[in-house]
Amino acid sequence: MSNLREILHFGWPYIRKHKSRFIAGILLGLLFSVANGLILKSASVVMDRLDPVAKGSAPALTDDGTLAMRARIAFQNFGMELSRITDPWLPLSGRAIDWKQALGLLLLFPLAIAFRGYVGYLSSYCLGWVSERIHNELQVDVLKKLQSLSLDYFNQSTLGDLSARVQSDTSYLHRTLNLGLSDLIKEPSTVLVLLAILMWDDWKMTLIVLVLAPLCAIPVAKLGRKVRRSTASTIKSKVAQSSLLLDMLSGVRVVKAFGLENRQLERFSSHAQDLIRHGVKSVQARELVNPVIETCAALLFGGLLILLFQSGRRPGEIIVFLGGLAAIYTPLKKIAGLHILFEQSSAGVRRLSQILRQEPTVKEPSAPAAITPFRKEIRFENVSFGYGDTQVLTDLNLRIPAGQKLGIAGESGSGKSTLLNLLFRFYDPTRGTVSLDGVDVRALLTIDLRSQMALVSQEVVLFNQDIRSNIACGRLDATPQDIELAARAAFAHDFIMALPSGYQTEVSERGMNFSGGQRQRLAIARAFVRNAPILALDEATASLDSESESEVQKSIDALSEHRTVVCVAHRLATLAGMDRIIVLEKGRVVEDGGFDELLRRGGRFADMARKQGIFAGAAQRS
Repeated sequence: MSNLREILHFGWPYIRKHKSRFIAGILLGLLFSVANGLILKSASVVMDRLDPVAKGSAPALTDDGTLAMRARIAFQNFGMELSRITDPWLPLSGRAIDWKQALGLLLLFPLAIAFRGYVGYLSSYCLGWVSERIHNELQVDVLKKLQSLSLDYFNQSTLGDLSARVQSDTSYLHRTLNLGLSDLIKEPSTVLVLLAILMWDDWKMTLIVLVLAPLCAIPVAKLGRKVRRSTASTIKSKVAQSSLLLDMLSGVRVVKAFGLENRQLERFSSHAQDLIRHGVKSVQARELVNPVIETCAALLFGGLLILLFQSGRRPGEIIVFLGGLAAIYTPLKKIAGLHILFEQSSAGVRRLSQILRQEPTVKEPSAPAAITPFRKEIRFENVSFGYGDTQVLTDLNLRIPAGQKLGIAGESGSGKSTLLNLLFRFYDPTRGTVSLDGVDVRALLTIDLRSQMALVSQEVVLFNQDIRSNIACGRLDATPQDIELAARAAFAHDFIMALPSGYQTEVSERGMNFSGGQRQRLAIARAFVRNAPILALDEATASLDSESESEVQKSIDALSEHRTVVCVAHRLATLAGMDRIIVLEKGRVVEDGGFDELLRRGGRFADMARKQGIFAGAAQRS
């Protein structure tokens, strides 16, 4: 029950959105259980009418003043009135059958069963309608939550784990709501209705059943705990396997280049063996439920047969009572299966609850400042920042006037890309402030802040949609004319038009149907169409060959005109056109000046330049 409470508590905010359909499903489910009782009662009535020793000859009850007796008398009177109405339509032992009685007997059970079937269908439909929408809404909410989290969360997570939370974990809850919730309403209420009828007909034997039946729940509970442990282990193994699969597919060139196929396959097979082991344990526990319940039910059934024969009850009464118990058996099996299903779902619900409770480390301001077009300066004041225990920037001060083109150089790990991360507010500094025109970026909505900036990085991300839509990611309201102008400015229009479908050409996954230079020019076109006053370049040409770099550099030069540029580069030749260059070392600015000036100084920048074949007096792009 604790798992059920946990699942319903988690799902209730979503269920509440569709409560009218949900309540309809519940009411129809209860009506389904009443229909089961009507079928059993109809069988009892027919058996009584076929038995020469009519049950209707029982003496009238005497009111002793108790509430229970009054209820029994009321039901007896109701039954007598109902018998008077149905008597002409049902056969009676010793009486000739006319067409009306034959028709009544012919249609009694088909109508009752059809009523039960269609009511059950409508109940399942309503609850299924609700569960499908909840599944979709939950997936959207999980993805929305993931998008709201800061980059540090993604740095600590794997793609396999994040994918499993959106797909597998939500599917567990969907299955529970779609199948489990319907059975949770229909089956227990069916059991209660049938037990009430059996209690009314033979309370002593029904009490014996109620005392002995719970013994079946003991092994079922143990099996449920086993399934829960297996499910948790299965999820863990699936996450590891999914992460490995994504690594294998995304890094297929490296895998092939280093001959890692067998090694990666062995790792994948190892995870697969774990999945098999946990899956088999789960199957064992789940499939043991049926034989356990069937064995217990058979023992109970045998004992009841002995008691029924010894009690001297009429055959009709025995048949109806055993038929009622048989009708209870199937719902009980489903209820036992629900326990297993809830145990499986609880693991996914806990993982979903965990991620939905996550809070971004970069929080939106409660009272955001109004954004104005960038005009004056970007400023870093006494900024310090670190990733965990690793300090990256220390008391950094930097002023970038509007319109200036700033180059940032330094060895790996010196804090170059971290400056851009802080400017875009992917992270917040641990100390100090980053401001735009004198406004602390933490006082601005991130969407407003980033609307003032465009990013072109070494890692080009193209989405699996057409070229036009990829460029329009820079500004979603861009017109086709805006997109074409941006592509022309990025020197991408010619190669786009050479494609069979032009701007409607679909981009394959990760843009692998284009060269590196073409992908980068599409990314630059995306930055062009954004038309932001601040341009951030993060190693934008680092992964290109010299010919592609030359083509892309023309696009970057065109994009940089009349903009404030912050350019991070490892290839120092790409910084020759910058107005100013700073050199970072261990998170501090150790040099600041123009390209030629820094080469002439013979300091840290000149040392790095010499390693790349760049010398004072020969400051040209290589």
